Amino acid sequence: MAEGGGAEGADALELPAPCCRRGDHTEATRPWYGLFITTAMLVASTLKPNPVAAAPNSPVSPNRSLLIEGGMVMVMDDAGTVLDGGAVLIKGDRIAALLEPGAPRPAHVQVIDAAGHLVIPGLVNTHGHAAMSLLRGLADDLPLMTWLEEYIFPAEAALVAPDFVYWGTLLSSVEMLKSGTTTFADMYYFRDQMAQATIDAGIRAVSGPLVVGFPTPDFSTPEASLADAAVFMEHYQDHPTLVPSVSAHALYTTPLPAVEAAFRLAEAYDAVFQIHVLEDSSEDATARELTGMGVVEALDSIGALRPGTVLAHSIYLSDEDMERIAAGGAGIAHNPQSNMKLGIPKAAPVTAALAAGIPVGLGTDGPASNNDLDLFDEMDAAARIQKFTLGDPTALPAEAVFRMATMGGARVLNLQDEIGSLEPGKRADIVLLDMERPGLTPLYRVYSHLVYAARGSDVDTVIVNGRVVVRDRQILTVDEEAVMERARSFGDSARKVVATVETAAHTSPIMNVP
Repeated sequence: MAEGGGAEGADALELPAPCCRRGDHTEATRPWYGLFITTAMLVASTLKPNPVAAAPNSPVSPNRSLLIEGGMVMVMDDAGTVLDGGAVLIKGDRIAALLEPGAPRPAHVQVIDAAGHLVIPGLVNTHGHAAMSLLRGLADDLPLMTWLEEYIFPAEAALVAPDFVYWGTLLSSVEMLKSGTTTFADMYYFRDQMAQATIDAGIRAVSGPLVVGFPTPDFSTPEASLADAAVFMEHYQDHPTLVPSVSAHALYTTPLPAVEAAFRLAEAYDAVFQIHVLEDSSEDATARELTGMGVVEALDSIGALRPGTVLAHSIYLSDEDMERIAAGGAGIAHNPQSNMKLGIPKAAPVTAALAAGIPVGLGTDGPASNNDLDLFDEMDAAARIQKFTLGDPTALPAEAVFRMATMGGARVLNLQDEIGSLEPGKRADIVLLDMERPGLTPLYRVYSHLVYAARGSDVDTVIVNGRVVVRDRQILTVDEEAVMERARSFGDSARKVVATVETAAHTSPIMNVP
């Protein structure tokens, strides 16, 4: 699909001029923009595709059976069922049955011995920007808007291209799979390359068109992005692991008519709609200047607070905002580690949101702001920040946090009937966690270990859609070393771009250039 294809002849949106307060990438308001683009063209000429030698990512045969037995099975159903020594029977891409300890086992099936392991649902990451793994460590220890406007936006203008997005997304997919994440929601550019990387890795992804109110690396206008978006939605409508979604970046970067158009497209396909909401304390004031309404009120005015809408961050929510969200059914993607690292002086009101019946899941945000994609770390941080902020050690107990990382995330992404628990009929997205580790011994309370002690490095085996994609801590779908080598080549390019711009603009260093 050609970038911007289909824009000609399409009905143009009536869009006001984008707000220049944040994120306006025009040459007139950003003097570095032209310089970055020129430099990026020079750097891009040195980057050639380098396909990874990967195992074929073919669909799982519906007749293939797999039995996971001998472990402690955390079903994560409403009853909180735990089968110590139970088994999970997989047929094709779905869970066929749960077997009690001692129950007869079927013959002629492939068996995975899970003795000494927890068998848990695959973790669900409800918010991220996977390709930004190639910008990890580019700029740190900065306020959110300084980090975005002075470092990340310029670097993206220079470096982000189809190849960049493919390899960055593939790198992040490997990192997530090896740490137990089997589904993630993504919001970034070059949708086709983003999708292909997740398919090649074998991870389940909720991703697709992104609409922003300024020129982006893949489309010059919101109209062009939207005109092309339906092609993507149609193409992936019935894909087994790529769940098509539509995103609008935020109300401070994208005019409300464009946000509404993006939402209407998601609505037409009964798809997930993603948007950043109230990550910064100034967003409500900016939204009122632009629309006459606060952020949540504006989204409510277009009907966007329905189930399947993901409100990323949602830190500065008022009581009225939460009432609107609860009434509409939208979900919140909570990103505690990224928020803390960026020095946001407020914890998202997760405990209050859950009490109001709002679905809440966990997200990592991008690997350039976090800077890792380990949801076990995220669970630990989520629990601790609520206890610290509220001064209440009983706030957000471990079981509630683990549910946020599994069924909670599934609800936020409107996939609760497909993933998030190990119930028969659901997709076989399963993780085996090695409990025979010094940091996990002895075991008293399983949820305590899952949230406060376990790490992604304890993950041994990962199954997505019935397919074993990680075994003995090794990724089976792609050549991990080849992926990392390709990532290193982009790192070299980033250093060259940053060094060129710093020299020309006499700015303070973004990074150390050897």
